[in-house]
Amino acid sequence: MKKNLLAGVISLGIITLAALPAFAQTTNSVTGTVAPTTTSSVTTKIACIGTAVTARETAIDTAMTTLTTADNAAYSARATALQQAYTLTTLKTVKAAVATAWSTFTKSEKAARSAWQTARNSAWKTYGTAAVACKAPAGTGDGSNSTLEASGN
Repeated sequence: MKKNLLAGVISLGIITLAALPAFAQTTNSVTGTVAPTTTSSVTTKIACIGTAVTARETAIDTAMTTLTTADNAAYSARATALQQAYTLTTLKTVKAAVATAWSTFTKSEKAARSAWQTARNSAWKTYGTAAVACKAPAGTGDGSNSTLEASGN
């Protein structure tokens, strides 16, 4: 009997907690009036966050594709330059060509990483602005995970 009563109380508590958002209220900052927050407005705000996340992830995906394309090009160019360097016949010209190959590679990599970091930061900043504008319930977004993003160092 006690188990049934306890199960009933727990079930009622869960149902009550699930229904609370439907009875929440928000205050209009312009008029100062209190209006109930409906489940559909919460759903709309969550969908808004979803749209912001999709835009962010699309931008990050594009930036990562650009980074890997630039990385691949830099490695291919370095390989070609080094191959050519070792076809030369004097120590002085080989050393100069090898140094140039590595210098060019380093510059290409730095430029690619810098572009990646700029694009990544821009995507997260745009997401942050959009997420705030959504006015979704606390904890809805995933902005706290930004530190898990590849830094591109």
